[in-house]
Amino acid sequence: MLVTGAAGQLGQELIPAFSGHEVTGLTRQDLDVGDYGQVMEVFFELKPEVVVNAAAYTDVDGCEARAEEAFRVNALGAQNVALGCREVGAFMVHVSTDYVFDGTSRRPYREHDRPNPLSVYGASKLAGEEMVREVLPGQVAVVRTSWVYGVKGRNFVRTILRLAGEREELEVVNDQVGSPTFARDLARALRAVAAARRPGLFHYAGSGSCSWFEFAREVFRLAGLDPSRVRSTTTEALGRPAPRPAYSVLDTTLWRLAGFPPPRSWREALAEAVPEILGVGVGS
Repeated sequence: MLVTGAAGQLGQELIPAFSGHEVTGLTRQDLDVGDYGQVMEVFFELKPEVVVNAAAYTDVDGCEARAEEAFRVNALGAQNVALGCREVGAFMVHVSTDYVFDGTSRRPYREHDRPNPLSVYGASKLAGEEMVREVLPGQVAVVRTSWVYGVKGRNFVRTILRLAGEREELEVVNDQVGSPTFARDLARALRAVAAARRPGLFHYAGSGSCSWFEFAREVFRLAGLDPSRVRSTTTEALGRPAPRPAYSVLDTTLWRLAGFPPPRSWREALAEAVPEILGVGVGS
């Protein structure tokens, strides 16, 4: 097994998820997926049987300012990993995002719905999807997910808990709706795909949906804080550089029909995550 992006919040969960197997985790410092020569060197040395590509440039606003870097990592980098897999005969599991959609749907997005990304991040991730499926037909599973948070790393839940200790009130947008996904659950889901070596395009995210505002209030409640300290605002008022889909809930029916365990509710997963996050601290 080879895991790229091993230092990220998902990568840190993937390594223990594959316990019992011979796993090599490579961080961005170990492997720059945007460097074709470096990727090929690593693949010919390690000769992995299965590769989970969790390497990505995920700073949505940062991607707007650094579009070339976003496409170098999220598109070209994904293609390089797929080419490495093809050379050594490895099965690839590639992680993608709900941000490939424009948010105009009135129902959860299905795998066959037409992508229409609003941001550079979404466009670069969509390009990566298309490239890996072109390079590895029948040998790659693309798994789209949404609103990922983990015990470690930079994510919404850790940021909310940190800000709760710094500010009396927080403003969080109430006009973006999605499905929060615990990185540990996602890692286990990717393990299931890898074990089955099941190619295709799948959606996996926490069951149910909420706005960022509702999500933040639930984080406060679980942390024993007063949820009324979280105030509602709008995306327009917040004025972030990258446009976000107003609605990006993912339909996971195909995931379940493929025989994989259904995702648990986002509330149940969050109730497990918050005490653990508080235990490790939220300063970083």
